Amino acid sequence: MKAITINVSEPVYAAFQAFSKQQDRTTSELIREAMEEYRRTRISNSTSLELLRPQSVGRILVPLLTDDDLMEEMLHDRD
Repeated sequence: MKAITINVSEPVYAAFQAFSKQQDRTTSELIREAMEEYRRTRISNSTSLELLRPQSVGRILVPLLTDDDLMEEMLHDRD
């Protein structure tokens, strides 16, 4: 593991310290976890579909029928 030095604001560090005590973990452990989450979601080139969280996009506009051609739907806009 590589040791690094970072500068963070006092309130941010205090929040990490308080939360780490509540979780019975070290502040360093939480910061490493936060950095890994950032790397995984923002830096990595490929994101696995398993890692993506479901997103609500609102109500259903047109119901999907069993005989609908989804590829056709994706390739052509409806007017």
